[in-house]
Amino acid sequence: VQDRFWAQLDTTYFLRHDPQEIAWQTRNLHFRVESARPVVKARLAPIGEGLQVMIYMPDREALFARICGYFERAGFNIVEAKIHTTRHRYALDTFLVMGYGRGVHYRDLISLIEQGLAEELESRAPLGAPRGGRISRRVRYYPISPVVDLRPDDRGAYHVLSIVAADRPGLLYGMARLLAGHRIN
Repeated sequence: VQDRFWAQLDTTYFLRHDPQEIAWQTRNLHFRVESARPVVKARLAPIGEGLQVMIYMPDREALFARICGYFERAGFNIVEAKIHTTRHRYALDTFLVMGYGRGVHYRDLISLIEQGLAEELESRAPLGAPRGGRISRRVRYYPISPVVDLRPDDRGAYHVLSIVAADRPGLLYGMARLLAGHRIN
């Protein structure tokens, strides 16, 4: 049953995802291999705190920026992002997000994300400006000078962009939006 789905995945996918993630994604996607609509699934993070969110859909321009923008507007912090493109050009992205305050039941958060993010991913509206917000006291008193490094990857086919900077609300979305604006995938 999972063969159609796994046929679209390369070795890199299996190296970057643990067996539990692969099983979760396979259960949710093996019958939706060629889904025209976005598939968004969320669950409690298997290890630690937060929610793990999976996005599966035909790849499109500025997809990473659109996802980051949704999480920023919804008040979630992206802790980890695993971005993968299948052999048939579908995005299979997994995010670990935290936030949204206390007192909200996790089932409500999961429902909010699954519905809201799917709607956002079908939107063709231009990307909005980052909200921004207050930087932490630690960042104000111990500033870090940003360091940007761009170099070819091991094969020379792509480039690796490495950025070290003090964290602040909307930082990842701001960078993703800037790259998308220059049509950098």
